[in-house]
Amino acid sequence: MIKIDTEFITLGQLLKMTDWISSGGEAKFAVKELKITVNGEKEDRRGRKLYPGDQISIEDKRYTIER
Repeated sequence: MIKIDTEFITLGQLLKMTDWISSGGEAKFAVKELKITVNGEKEDRRGRKLYPGDQISIEDKRYTIER
């Protein structure tokens, strides 16, 4: 579970918050290399907006966005 205080976060921010990457600059490469799905659909845009209730899977680890 990932708690946010804002309306949404981006996929790049999530990757950094969960320690998949160490800097925002790595996000562009990470979304192409990692197996990422958002709500069951493949995703490769680091700017994808993630809202409360969204379910994200990164290399078989699951996260849910909550407020």
